Amino acid sequence: MIELTFRRPVALGAAVLLAVLASVAACRRAAPAAPPMATPSVTLSHDKAPLGSPLDITYRFEVASDAHFDQNYVAFVHVLDVDNELMWNDDHVPPVPPSQWKPGQVIEYTRTIFVPIYPYVGEATIQLGLYSPATQKRIPLAGDDAGQRGYKVARLTLQPQTENIFTSFESGWNTPEVADRNAMIQWQWTKKDATMKFRNPQKDAVFYFDVDQPEAAFPDPQQVLITLGKETLDAFALPVHQKILKKIPITAAQLGTADLAEIHIVVDKTFTPSARDPKNRDTRELGVRVYHAFVDAR
Repeated sequence: MIELTFRRPVALGAAVLLAVLASVAACRRAAPAAPPMATPSVTLSHDKAPLGSPLDITYRFEVASDAHFDQNYVAFVHVLDVDNELMWNDDHVPPVPPSQWKPGQVIEYTRTIFVPIYPYVGEATIQLGLYSPATQKRIPLAGDDAGQRGYKVARLTLQPQTENIFTSFESGWNTPEVADRNAMIQWQWTKKDATMKFRNPQKDAVFYFDVDQPEAAFPDPQQVLITLGKETLDAFALPVHQKILKKIPITAAQLGTADLAEIHIVVDKTFTPSARDPKNRDTRELGVRVYHAFVDAR
């Protein structure tokens, strides 16, 4: 009796185990890995980037010949440190919505970011993928999958902020401000005439000017003039509620031979919040809101 009672469960257990294994195998055969819908890649304007510096990122998606995109997926872009900890992201919707992507098509576009002032220097990895904003599910792509359909597309060396050209914000600037929900977003309002000095790199450079006007203070767009010494570098209209990133070339000849160079940012009209609204106690003279004013000579 003891022998019979012992053997029966063993035989039954083996049968159940075989059935489970067969079921798993059948499931695997019935649900093969989903085919990749596109091949992503990234090209960086610089493989070394000091904190705070501009970086042009060119995104490229080669759509598979049999792919069909049924919705507008969001591109998630994660920048991770050597311990695979997320530092920041550049999540965005591609300028050509994925619902319009065609089989075999190549989608390519460039975005400019400013490397956040993050407490880290060293090697970083960029992961890229696509996810549904409705379900949060990520779709399969072709490439080096780091896990959970996040694909390694580039490496970047983050350098100290001191590697940038030394810049001093002189007269005509209000106190820097920080966004309530994101400390990495900062800005500074100008007054009518704002001055910034920087070390002359003695070679061609680009002045990145990232600016907007969030207040409907005037019936017409403000006019912004940017000068270097007696040279006019740029002049443009700034409509309300429109953020503009200007990339203004500066030649070595325009910079001259002095150790320091000076840029002036002049607006044609300013406003005072308290004058527009008696309940507002802000008595500052405000011109335009500047997120980045950066001279790059790399």
